[in-house]
Amino acid sequence: MTDSQAACIIYEERGAVALVTLNRPQALNSFTRDMHQRLRAALDRAEAAPHIRALVLTGAGRGFCAGLDLSELDFTPGPGLLERADPGPVIQEEFNPTTRRLQSLKLPTVVAVNGVAAGAGASIAMACDIAVAAPGASFVQAFSKIGLIPDAGGSWLLVERLGLARAMALAMTGDKLTADKALEWGLIWQVTEDPLAAALAMAEKLAAMPTRALVATRHLLTGAGTRTLDEHLNVERDTQSALGKTHDYMEGVTAFLQKRTPQFKGE
Repeated sequence: MTDSQAACIIYEERGAVALVTLNRPQALNSFTRDMHQRLRAALDRAEAAPHIRALVLTGAGRGFCAGLDLSELDFTPGPGLLERADPGPVIQEEFNPTTRRLQSLKLPTVVAVNGVAAGAGASIAMACDIAVAAPGASFVQAFSKIGLIPDAGGSWLLVERLGLARAMALAMTGDKLTADKALEWGLIWQVTEDPLAAALAMAEKLAAMPTRALVATRHLLTGAGTRTLDEHLNVERDTQSALGKTHDYMEGVTAFLQKRTPQFKGE
């Protein structure tokens, strides 16, 4: 099923997997406000569909996403220039909600990085659970070259994924991180000639697994650095107890004891 209403965001369903494509290839899929809103609507649509159990995000054309489309800001010389060119409002109103929505989505997410992921485009990619990339893909923290800092969660996600030393150098220099180096450093899961096919295969695998447990795993892992071990042990206990009351836990244990393949429902 294809949603043809919004050309800048394409939504498809492939069995239990939702495929969402950023579709402004002429602008390297850079974000407008409208595009953010349509992306979040697509995420809502996938989450609301009971048969959808995983989501893939990718970009059309030769790039994944070049971050903010600067035409969204007004750089015309004259009164009010500083206010009109201020990126803060679009970050607050669009980029931050998109990053938060990806992190709160009740589905596992896989990103297929088909080309350059620059600026907030790299942040959006990092906000997904698992990333696969084409050999020619790259991740660029371009902010320092225009006098800004990583946004849309980039300054947090970079440190979480790569550690402080690598995150600091990438953010300060704005140097390109190639797909092979991103794999070596642990930013992505896989480099492959066909990242979309690989992402869909991974999503199909995740879609057959216990969805609530996967989402809970995301929250535990991404929040680990904010808690002491003692605090984290308590969160693990409480999460495990909650999952122990689900259908998928009972099905998983029963299937293990009966030596059969479990049939998870995401419940």
